[in-house]
Amino acid sequence: MPIKSIYTLAVHAGERGPISPFRPVTTSIHPSVGYLAPSMEDLDAVFGGEREGYVYQRYANPTVNAFEQAVAALEGGEAAVAYASGMAAVHGALLSALMTSGRRALVSASDVYGATYAVQAGLLSQLEVQTTFVDITDLNAVAEAVSATKPAALICEILSNPLLKVADVPRLAEIAHSAGAALIVDNTFATPYLFRPLEHGADYVLHSATKYLAGHGDVLAGVIVCSAERARDLRARQILLGANLGPQEAWLALRGLKTLALRLRQQCANGQVVAEWLAAEPRVAQVHYPGLATHPQHELAGRLFGSRGYGGMMSFALAGARRADIFRFMEALELVLPATTLGDVHSLMLYPAHSSHRALPPEMREALGIGEGLVRLSVGIEDADDILQDLKQAMEKI
Repeated sequence: MPIKSIYTLAVHAGERGPISPFRPVTTSIHPSVGYLAPSMEDLDAVFGGEREGYVYQRYANPTVNAFEQAVAALEGGEAAVAYASGMAAVHGALLSALMTSGRRALVSASDVYGATYAVQAGLLSQLEVQTTFVDITDLNAVAEAVSATKPAALICEILSNPLLKVADVPRLAEIAHSAGAALIVDNTFATPYLFRPLEHGADYVLHSATKYLAGHGDVLAGVIVCSAERARDLRARQILLGANLGPQEAWLALRGLKTLALRLRQQCANGQVVAEWLAAEPRVAQVHYPGLATHPQHELAGRLFGSRGYGGMMSFALAGARRADIFRFMEALELVLPATTLGDVHSLMLYPAHSSHRALPPEMREALGIGEGLVRLSVGIEDADDILQDLKQAMEKI
């Protein structure tokens, strides 16, 4: 019908024009919350799960789906579900494993990311879910914990945060599956550039896509990759909980994903150079980096990762340094940025004791090896010599 009122024209003019046969080269951002179906029968079929389509952003979004399909392809999975943050993905995977199994127990690596620890030791324990924390590199201890508790899931990080322990995913998958438990692997540090856990028995692979997948420090996102059946369960719960990734964030993450392999190639090369320099530096007491021959799981890392490298993450302890010394060191950095994130194009440094692992009791941090002198370094794509010069000049000012 013809519209003459300026009030109505302002609302509807230019909207819902004809669909062009010409397709954009890059994925479009679809910010619309609602969608129009060809007919009410089509709308009903989408709501009923009888056909694919879009009805409401909390159910699905084309831009988000594009990001999910890209990550699933990189990880070699059947499907992926994107979340508003990495921690939303952690919670989603744990909740799915618990609810589908009917069990109320978990087994977890003891030195997981601090917020992952807090979810299990705090939030889930309040719901009477018991978590047994073990050294993930002690396979006998893991097997005993899994056998004794019959957990819904065993959760670990392929490279632990911040001590860079390497998880033997193929063996952990065997241990978990022997007790009917799912294996959840956080692949944030390694990314599919170095390792694809699903190919080695993992049931859920999750990422804080904020980090390496997006790669530019400008988006908060999480994602889980798994089988199509598990993805349907995750999606159903996500619709109820509303932990969805927004289309703008999905578009940024998808754009960043395109340079993942290029960035990781440089970060792995830089990481090896920086780690070797730190290992030879007298002011450094200890370096945690799987690319060093002195690392306890160096051989395992080489077997799992192949020839592409060992990642851009490491941690190191400054000899005799206390909290005040670390603060001076980090404040003296000029190129390396003291920011509480990782996996960026910039080199970034973090103090685990007061940020990422603050949620852990002090005595537990000390027992794990997260002492007052430990810092975590995420190596960026800058020139390695420039990174080394900045670390050196900052150490000289302690």
